[in-house]
Amino acid sequence: MEGSNLNIGKPRKIGKSIDEIEEGDSLSLTESIEDNQLLLYLGLTNDANPLYIQHDYARETEYKQPIVPSVMLMGIITSAISKHLPGPGSHVVNFSVNFIEPIYHYETLTFQFEVIKVDKMKDVVTISVEAQNTEDHRVLDAVVMVQPPAISEADFNETKEDLYE
Repeated sequence: MEGSNLNIGKPRKIGKSIDEIEEGDSLSLTESIEDNQLLLYLGLTNDANPLYIQHDYARETEYKQPIVPSVMLMGIITSAISKHLPGPGSHVVNFSVNFIEPIYHYETLTFQFEVIKVDKMKDVVTISVEAQNTEDHRVLDAVVMVQPPAISEADFNETKEDLYE
C-alpha cells in the first residue's frame, strides 16, 4: 500500500511481560488538556454534550465553565498503560475510576501510576492511578487491571525472524 505506515518487518518494541513487572514499579506523566485534543475527541465520538464545549451553557451549571469529558481522561490513562507500563502489547481488562473534582480545559494534570499487585496465576497486574492538577488537588483515582503482553520482547523478536526469513 502506497503511503502506508504499517512498518512490516521493522522492529517493534513490546512492553514488559508479567515476569518483568514488580509491585512498586511506577510511572509519572504530565499531560496538558488542549483544544486540539478536546476537538478531536468530540469529533471522533460525535459527542455534542454542551457541558464539554459551550461556555454559555456551562456558565449556568455548577461547573461555571466547560469540563473535560471523563472518557477522554480515561483514554489518557489507557494510552500511558499501552505506551509505558506495562507497554505495547498490554490489554486493559478492568477499569474503575473516581472523578473527585471536575477537570477544566487547559488544565495540566500529573498522573502517578504504580503497580500494586502482580497476579501471575491470572496473568494480570493491578495499577493504581492518581491525578493531581497544578494546585495539587487530587482530581481522580483509578484502579486498572492490565494483562501484560503475552510474549516477551525476546520471543517476539524470534517469532519475527521466523516470519521474515
